[in-house]
Amino acid sequence: MTGDMPILLPVLPELILAIGAMLLLMLGVFQGDKSYSQIANLSVVLLIVTAFVMFTQVGGDRQLTFGGMFVTDAFAVFAKTLVFVGSGIAILMSSAYLKQMNIAKFEYPILILLATLGMMIMISANNLMSLYVGLELQSLSLYVLAAMNRDRSRSTEAGLKYFVLGALSSGMLLYGVSLVYGFAGTTDFDILASTLKAAHEPQIGIIVGMVFLMAGLAFKVSAVPFHMWTPDVYEGSPTPVTAFFAAAPKVAALALFVRVMMTGFPAMTAEWQQVIVFISIASMLIGALVAIVQTNIKRLMAYSSIGHIGYALVGLAAGTQAGVEALLIYIAIYVTMTLGTFAAILTMRRSEGMVEDIADLSGLSQTNLPLSIAIAVFMFSLAGIPLLAGFWGKWYVFLAAVEAGLIPLAIIGVLTSVIGAFYYLRIIKVMFFDEPAPAFESGHGRAVSSVIAITAIVNSPVSYFVLIGPLVAAASWAAGSLLF
Repeated sequence: MTGDMPILLPVLPELILAIGAMLLLMLGVFQGDKSYSQIANLSVVLLIVTAFVMFTQVGGDRQLTFGGMFVTDAFAVFAKTLVFVGSGIAILMSSAYLKQMNIAKFEYPILILLATLGMMIMISANNLMSLYVGLELQSLSLYVLAAMNRDRSRSTEAGLKYFVLGALSSGMLLYGVSLVYGFAGTTDFDILASTLKAAHEPQIGIIVGMVFLMAGLAFKVSAVPFHMWTPDVYEGSPTPVTAFFAAAPKVAALALFVRVMMTGFPAMTAEWQQVIVFISIASMLIGALVAIVQTNIKRLMAYSSIGHIGYALVGLAAGTQAGVEALLIYIAIYVTMTLGTFAAILTMRRSEGMVEDIADLSGLSQTNLPLSIAIAVFMFSLAGIPLLAGFWGKWYVFLAAVEAGLIPLAIIGVLTSVIGAFYYLRIIKVMFFDEPAPAFESGHGRAVSSVIAITAIVNSPVSYFVLIGPLVAAASWAAGSLLF
């Protein structure tokens, strides 16, 4: 290979996705909204092609390009794979809902593609500048997706709240970046790490900058105390959009959080570990306690996601390779649980339209037994009941915390899991033991049924004994590339 091709090879998947999204946008502009199904299908094909190129051409070797601003390694490949899965499934299971609500616009899959491109840049950011570019590309796409249903005031309100609070978090993040750059003299993670390692004592300006940077990132993962947008945005956004929010962007933001802390500030682990421990405990507690009083299932899932981010951050708080490995295992399992649950929520439709109250699930086992069993699997898994997938996710993060000496953090995690089990088990009790409510209508599409079936099987005890080995091996491979 000659010329500039070797330099562009690490970003080849991103280039394919960007050019493909632009071509699909032009196709949509010329054909109008009638082209929605065609563009949605082509978007999924584009994601598959991008993933194929990433596996075959880029691989897991550490490569830098754009002056060290962009890095690709096994960690990036693992996280991007989860993002592709989340984005592809979000597009597939949206079609029937969007058509029923008359909001099947060709911009929808393209916005998901552009958000995915932003997430890929976030995951591969090796510089505070490229970090911000990826974050904003993702965020701007998500703001529009939240307000997709313009005829519904709740959706517009969700988009506006997300935008205003997102702008605030971006300001905090940029202030942190400027402080770090001002005191360290660099925005490159590798140079920053060696500069901080050479210094005997980190300067107070860098510590303050790092805290502001972490505050901005905590907003993106919806960790307490920067979680206030999550319940309103989850409830107000169209359900398929909420499913997307709960899966792919969480993976990208957590991956970015890990990369910034582990590769940019490894010499300041003692300082950032305190902050991570605090937001992890706060997220687990708020997620567990506030979810108990929720009656709307989408709001309940919002507080559930806050709690689960707290559990994932336990892995980062450990500050070790085992901790990062545990975090990656956790988010991989979390994506399957969440997509399955939201696919099930998409089936909650009666003649008057979509219903979202937990009470609407009453007696579901008598009107639709397969769906009630699938939801029960998701709820048990989210609660961390032994032998289901969610249990293994928590097992690995708590084990990493104990090995790192953070025994109180692991104990708090176990206690909040017990509290959280209450509201997951309440849904199972409503479905199996309450008087049946009117049955849900069909017409949610084959894609939604397929997602529910596949994710329920993945989370069941039987398949997990088959899948846990490869997942642990892949997470170990990814975490090892990041730290060594």
